Parts: sequence; structure tokens; C-alpha cells
Amino acid sequence: MPLFENEVKVSGVEINYFFVCKRKLWFYTHGISMEQNSIRVEMGKEVHDVSLESKRSEMMIDETIRIDYIDKELAVHEIKMSRAMEDASRYQILYYIYYLRNKGIDCKKGVIHFPEMRKTESIEYNEEYEKIIKEAVESVNIIKKLSNPPTAEKSKKCKSCSYFELCFC
Repeated sequence: MPLFENEVKVSGVEINYFFVCKRKLWFYTHGISMEQNSIRVEMGKEVHDVSLESKRSEMMIDETIRIDYIDKELAVHEIKMSRAMEDASRYQILYYIYYLRNKGIDCKKGVIHFPEMRKTESIEYNEEYEKIIKEAVESVNIIKKLSNPPTAEKSKKCKSCSYFELCFC
């Protein structure tokens, strides 16, 4: 299936959630959002907004992906509150690069900013990452089509998840 058909649209948040928790992804894609009750999400939005004040504003592309900003070297930049879900953040920015490359924009680098920690992480896009992202997009679309959420799998990251009560109470 082509990347940009309407029924195949995958957002950066969906890719992020895929690497965090398949069940959370399913809830999110079925309109069940618990994020409005999360203090961590509110704090993350505040850090994001304050950090973007001196940068360019967010970019929405195809009503599908929302990139914090792209610099003149075509590096994709994302602002995150913490490294708690570092792999998910890394794959989210790699997905943005993949998406842009499929639109003919030759970007190869991503930068994740952690302003609270005053650190950045650079990521170079490569064929191995592209393979992982392609597989993730296919898997996200399979999960989105499930009639029931995947089984809850308890881990230490569940304690701070806004969906905790929905999964375990």
C-alpha cells in the first residue's frame, strides 16, 4: 500500500505509541484518550512550548505529522521533556525523516532536544532504520484494525502511563 493513501495515514504519535505500548496505541487510534488527565503530558507541552518560542513554529504536513521544526540543513528537530521513552522518541523522529524522504525531501538527520536536561541527541537516518520504520508502519496499521485492544502487559513504565487505570483496574 502506498504511504500517502488516506486509509494508511500514520501519525508520529502513533509510531511513538507503537514503540511504547501496543495497547496504548490501540486505545489512542480508537478515540480513547486519557492524556487530558495526565500532569506529565501537561508538563511536556509546557516544556515544548517554552522551548519553541525562540525557534520556528511547528509544521503540520498532510494533516498527518507535526514536526517541531526543520533547520536549513534539512535536519528534523523534536523537543521532548525527558529521555524516559527515548527509543520511542528516536523512532518517531526517524519516521518523520522517512515520511519527508517519501515526499521527495532529502533529509537524513534528526535531532532530539531535551531542554530540561540541556542535552541533544543526533540521529543519522540509514537503511536499517528505514526497514524498522517500514515494518512499524505496517504493524501500526494492523493494530489500528484490531477489533479489541492487545492484551495488557505490565511493566515499570505502566506506573506513569495515563492509561494505567484503564488497563489494570
